[in-house]
Amino acid sequence: MTEILLEISGLERSFPSGGKEVKVLKGLNLKIYAGEMVAIMGASGSGKSTLMNILGCLDRPTAGSYKVRGKETGQLDGDDLAALRRNHFGFIFQSYHLLSHLDAVGNTEIPAIYSGIRGENRSVRAAALLARLGLDERIGYKPGQLSGGQQQRVSIARSLMNGGEVILADEPTGALDSKSGAEVMAILKELHAQGHTIILVTHDAQIAAQAQRVIRISDGEILSDTANPDSGLQVPGTLEKSAQMEKQNRFFVQIGLFIEAFKMAWIAMTSHRMRTLLTMLGIVIGITAVVSVVAVGQGARQKVINDINSIGTNTIDIYPGTGWGDVRSGRVETLLPADLEALKEQVYVDSLTPNISTGKEVRYRNIVANASIKGVGNAYFRVKDIEIETGRSLTARDIKSLSQVAIIGQNTKKKFFPNEENPLGEKLLAGNVPVTIIGVAKEKDSAFKDENLNVWMPYTAVMSRISGQQYFSSITVRVAQNMSNTIAQQGIEQLLAMRHGTKDIFTRSSDSILKTVTKTTATLTILISSIAVISLIVGGIGVMNIMLVSVTERTREIGIRMAVGARQSDIMQQFLIEAVLVCMIGGILGILLSFGVGVAFSYFVSSISMQFSSLSIIAAFTCSTVIGVLFGFLPARNAARLDPIEALARE
Repeated sequence: MTEILLEISGLERSFPSGGKEVKVLKGLNLKIYAGEMVAIMGASGSGKSTLMNILGCLDRPTAGSYKVRGKETGQLDGDDLAALRRNHFGFIFQSYHLLSHLDAVGNTEIPAIYSGIRGENRSVRAAALLARLGLDERIGYKPGQLSGGQQQRVSIARSLMNGGEVILADEPTGALDSKSGAEVMAILKELHAQGHTIILVTHDAQIAAQAQRVIRISDGEILSDTANPDSGLQVPGTLEKSAQMEKQNRFFVQIGLFIEAFKMAWIAMTSHRMRTLLTMLGIVIGITAVVSVVAVGQGARQKVINDINSIGTNTIDIYPGTGWGDVRSGRVETLLPADLEALKEQVYVDSLTPNISTGKEVRYRNIVANASIKGVGNAYFRVKDIEIETGRSLTARDIKSLSQVAIIGQNTKKKFFPNEENPLGEKLLAGNVPVTIIGVAKEKDSAFKDENLNVWMPYTAVMSRISGQQYFSSITVRVAQNMSNTIAQQGIEQLLAMRHGTKDIFTRSSDSILKTVTKTTATLTILISSIAVISLIVGGIGVMNIMLVSVTERTREIGIRMAVGARQSDIMQQFLIEAVLVCMIGGILGILLSFGVGVAFSYFVSSISMQFSSLSIIAAFTCSTVIGVLFGFLPARNAARLDPIEALARE
């Protein structure tokens, strides 16, 4: 045994206690050669376990040097030390330190997971190791279903998973009966014979007597280091390298670690269902509030837009005068039939209609009422997006021939035909002019309802037979599809200014009203959504608090994973995934619940329907995921920064 495997020089380890530094190890010098079976003996508090923790790279010395195969460990960072624990050391603990939610195979293969070994390879090797240790019929059992001796065998199998060049056994028989203890020692001797370097930490002289070399330690100092020729151990052969398994490339290693972290997160969530549900509750409420509020806002916005469109879809009204409040506008005779013909030729005009309105007494048999007689063009009902319920609309021939025909509104029908008689073909007396009813307009489902008694006639008939007015009160233009209202509005003003030689008209666009209302409703939606987002933030804080508690509860699990080679990034990834998973599931449940709110809303409110948009749903889901990352970071970081020794010591 000429190769020095482990070497410590002037090694010290101190711990703070009561404001002072207490030295547990004092200037130790020690060399351990490859293939040795060494027993470190000492009473409780002598420092033997602290020495073992340093030898296994679970702890760092306060002073001095510790080398593994000549490499100074003091110069290694946390991930490098984790690699040493993962690839060179195997730990056998007195209390086994198995994860209760994993079976024997799952516990055995943990070191290989963090080494990036392919799943099928590590499962086969884990099963083979367990079978070799006499647990072939117990590989699917969880720790709670195994005896103490069987649990210690699983611990031994785990220590060998990645080869276990150096096996560190801390009181390996301390919690076992004599028979199980003898079996464990027999296994350790067999491993030594195969070339493994075995370091036993014990206070039992009978266990120490079975080692080749016995190191006695007391009060942090080595009292003796003697060979034991009576151990009966054979000189070991060269350690077999068959334990080294095929590793995946870096990408697949990360994928494997992610899947493992995902599985652990899922197991942790399902193992504590009530805690998980309470954690999700804040996210569920927040996401439901955000999605529902946005949906109600969208529904209200669409309702207002529909109501505005019911007045006239994408229309521009042209009025005489210089603007609203012009006292002369009613007397300005500027909008003439020739203007109507000129506007019809413009590319931005889909259709248009002149408007002349006069109030007259209308009579049908013995029923008399004041009604609004409106002179309009044959395109009026297209411009205003009004449907004809029965009968027909006005035609160009009606306009040209000054036909004494009329279309009446629903209010007019109810007034003059209260018994649901058919008004088509009946004659009304509008002032002194008899007119024949040719159609009935359909009532629009809109908040902007016209309560007047409307009678629509050809504008030519109204101008010549009723009002005597030879100019229009206004002209309404429906803008062509895919044409900008702003461009059309500018074109109309320029055309009529050129025709009239001066600017004697002004316009009003329904698009400007629509934009104002849309902006207002959007502002209100943002305001209410901001309030709803606060509940999301509160939910995120709840996730963080519960995850911090989870870290505390699972400290021992974290310590076990670190002891077998998990990097800080591996631990952090596991807890981050758990936080994100909680928030993602909470987000999905919140979205589904918001759909349920939408169904309930439709039963109680008929005037507005909730409008769910894919954008708001995606945004809400993304928001819940981001919350998981942001509020899960602190607990995950705390978990990753735990000291392996302190974590293992907690129960």
